[in-house]
Amino acid sequence: MFKNSNKFTVGVIGAMKPEIDALKPKLENGGMVTVSGIEFVYGELFGMNVVAAQCGVGKVFAGICAEAMILTFKPDVIINAGVGGSLTDKLDIGDAGIASAVVQHDMDTTPLGDPKGLISGINKVYFECSQKYTALLEEAAVAHGIHSEKGVIASGDCFVNSEEKRSELRNEFSAIVCEMEGGAIGHVCFVNGTDFCILRTISDNGDENSNNDYAQSLAKAAAAELEILDEFLKRLAETVKEDT
Repeated sequence: MFKNSNKFTVGVIGAMKPEIDALKPKLENGGMVTVSGIEFVYGELFGMNVVAAQCGVGKVFAGICAEAMILTFKPDVIINAGVGGSLTDKLDIGDAGIASAVVQHDMDTTPLGDPKGLISGINKVYFECSQKYTALLEEAAVAHGIHSEKGVIASGDCFVNSEEKRSELRNEFSAIVCEMEGGAIGHVCFVNGTDFCILRTISDNGDENSNNDYAQSLAKAAAAELEILDEFLKRLAETVKEDT
């Protein structure tokens, strides 16, 4: 499918259109294909193969997208970029949360004696991100003067909108950001042996005002995200050149 299938391949998954629309015009020698109802755009960028898709909102859509991307394009690494709610005073709107690991906070078999968030069958609560690519995200944020914090990002099929839930996620998982896709993508990548990293710029604080903050701050958060994503891809390309 790629013009040169031997090149390093990076997959980009976004929950919403801005992340993917910004990449489309930059991709060369590529095309588009629909798999499992998801439109994948692909081509060459900075000397790498890049495939990008808007997965949609929530863990099921995110999991479908990640699995289809891995089976169809076999990326060397997947980056999931989007916005999220801050769970810490260290992250304000427009800042960046970079995952050291992801967890699915709404996975709950505690009545059976399991810890909260445990994924039965593989017996994991946390899915660790690639340290190599996480470090590149941190460098990309610094390059654009965007404050970032690294820590656990918690995913669940709900929009967090209360101080009670915000405190619960912080206390139970030591999470710094809440969102709705990264945990599922990390789960799929782990099962397939694919490296991944997760970026979330802050659109709200997950409290009772999160719905209003999200609407007012989405553009600011998305702009910061796109700056980091573009810088990450440039730095990743340089790393790939050094390794070959």
